[in-house]
This record gives sequence, C-alpha cells and structure tokens, in this order.
Amino acid sequence: MSDHVYKSIDVTGSGESVDAAIRRAVSKASESLRHISWFEVDAIRGHVEDGAVAHVQVTLKIGFRLE
Repeated sequence: MSDHVYKSIDVTGSGESVDAAIRRAVSKASESLRHISWFEVDAIRGHVEDGAVAHVQVTLKIGFRLE
C-alpha cells in the first residue's frame, strides 16, 4: 500500500505527431516538477494549413508525488 499524495496539472504539448506532443509536454514539465508518476490524455487537437496537418496539440493531465 502506498501512503503518497499526488497533485495533477494540465499541460499542452505540440509536435508533428501525438507521440511527439506527449513526449515534449512530459519532458518540459519534468524540467520544473519532481516525482512525475503518470499522465492522462485529456484532449487532442490539430492545426491544418493548406489542407494538411501542420501540427498536433495534446493536452495532458500530469500527476506527480508531493514531498
């Protein structure tokens, strides 16, 4: 059993793919947050230019353990 307490925040990453956007968001969040434990995808959006996908935005809920 775990006695940890967690907090979650919302962040949005962008990239050429859903995977790239998620990785960018988690990587950037880990620069200022410690003990990141999980993420959950809340929304996926895309930007279209000239009839093609220009980039993807993914909004994540990132959970981290409080000290």
